[in-house]
Amino acid sequence: MSTYVDGFVIPIKKTKMKAYKKMAILGRKTWMKHGALDYYECWGDDLKNEMGFTFTKMCKLKPNETAVFAFIIFKSKAHRNAVNKKVHQEFASMDFKNFKMPFDMKRTAMGGFKTIVQS
Repeated sequence: MSTYVDGFVIPIKKTKMKAYKKMAILGRKTWMKHGALDYYECWGDDLKNEMGFTFTKMCKLKPNETAVFAFIIFKSKAHRNAVNKKVHQEFASMDFKNFKMPFDMKRTAMGGFKTIVQS
């Protein structure tokens, strides 16, 4: 079975980890409730490797920042679209008046990916 993945790379201040994790737990709960197969939010820990172009350089991370690598797995692109529609409808019905995003959305990279190899 081939899957489809939404992937995200998010530069974030290290001091925002608690706020981000709270938001990520809500995200996991919501995407899984609406049918995502799996959901991951990963906090950058070892970004100083010497091979290739590092996340630190790619994201232009400042010393007080790290990167979040996140991804959500779906059955297919059509399944992703259907799940995301339900998720966005649920979020639109929530009261986010006092919510402040713990990162700068303008620095976030995201995209949809066809899986070509998986276990």
